[in-house]
Amino acid sequence: MSAETQQPSPLQGSALILVHPRYPENIGASARIALNFGIEQIIVVCTRPPDRERMLKMATHKAASLIHNMSLVSEAAEAAAPFQFIVGTTARQGRHRILEQTPREVMQEVAPLIRNNRIALMFGPENTGLTNSELDLCQFTSTIPTADFSSLNLAQAVAIHCYELAMALTSAATRPLPDSDFANSFELEGMYDHIEQALTTTTYLDEQNTTFWMRNIRQFLSRVRLKKKEASMIRGMCRKFLWHYGMYGSDHDTRRNQPE
Repeated sequence: MSAETQQPSPLQGSALILVHPRYPENIGASARIALNFGIEQIIVVCTRPPDRERMLKMATHKAASLIHNMSLVSEAAEAAAPFQFIVGTTARQGRHRILEQTPREVMQEVAPLIRNNRIALMFGPENTGLTNSELDLCQFTSTIPTADFSSLNLAQAVAIHCYELAMALTSAATRPLPDSDFANSFELEGMYDHIEQALTTTTYLDEQNTTFWMRNIRQFLSRVRLKKKEASMIRGMCRKFLWHYGMYGSDHDTRRNQPE
């Protein structure tokens, strides 16, 4: 093996998140692909452990360590928690989704963020893809351009995204950003919970429009790329709103116009 191939991968600390994959063979094939591009962690969201032998058969012996060491979790939010930036993959278009881009376009944006940040690529079940709530955890979404047939295997989708990320990292145009302490998914989800609680308590949101407006708020703040300190500041503001509402809300008319 050459000295070049022995260099530490810039993707160490990054991961594939596979949400409820239907076939263990696809997990094994994805592990084999991931290792080829320097991704050394697989996280599987599942209700029961996938068949290990079927995974190992496709992973081959070189990627067997990813199967033996992969993490099994029950919720996508738990899988996403340690990562600052997550790319969600989808074949579906929707009016209220984050703007979809091709894998190449997305990875050109993601590559400069690799330094001192943990990146994850999230893939949904082969038959349905990621749900809206799972895509809410993602700061980027990626759609592979296909013809009308549009039937890529999970491992094929993993290969395309890993390749494009690797190419973006080696591109001469890629310039790492200055070191920044970005908030991870766990911190962002705590912030969004506080925002929703504050906006619901003060009647800015109601049961009919909560999901719609919270998704818009998520999309806006995802573009801002909040740091840990900023996410903490927003949570502090929301706690203060809630405290004041609890102290004075019953003595004042707090009704507001609903979002238009």
